[in-house]
Amino acid sequence: QVRLVESGGGSVQAGGSLRLSCAASGYSYYCRYDIKWYRQAPGKEREFVSMIASDGTTTYTDSVKGRFTISQDNAKNTVYLQMNSLKPEDTAMYYCNANAYTKPWAAYCSQAGRGYWGQGTQVTVSS
Repeated sequence: QVRLVESGGGSVQAGGSLRLSCAASGYSYYCRYDIKWYRQAPGKEREFVSMIASDGTTTYTDSVKGRFTISQDNAKNTVYLQMNSLKPEDTAMYYCNANAYTKPWAAYCSQAGRGYWGQGTQVTVSS
């Protein structure tokens, strides 16, 4: 069972920065993981923010390109989301999500096909 714990949220003024962390435990040796950040503002649907694949490939939604950077520390099983030049519209609960896949050389990843979520961390940006 994968467990994800987000941290690093808080309240900042527009133009400020925050670094979110997503610490994972319960990874399987036979699995690889893509980690995504999502966010959900009050009254809105959860939306994709950024992803880092197991090979290090990164993607971002257009609204955060150039301001947010996703990275990972494989030794710590932790993914970071560095958020700069924050805007009030970035205010939301931020969640990390892990999806497991079988490694190319492995016969079976018991966690494959499952999605895991953390409890979220609140980011509030004031104007």
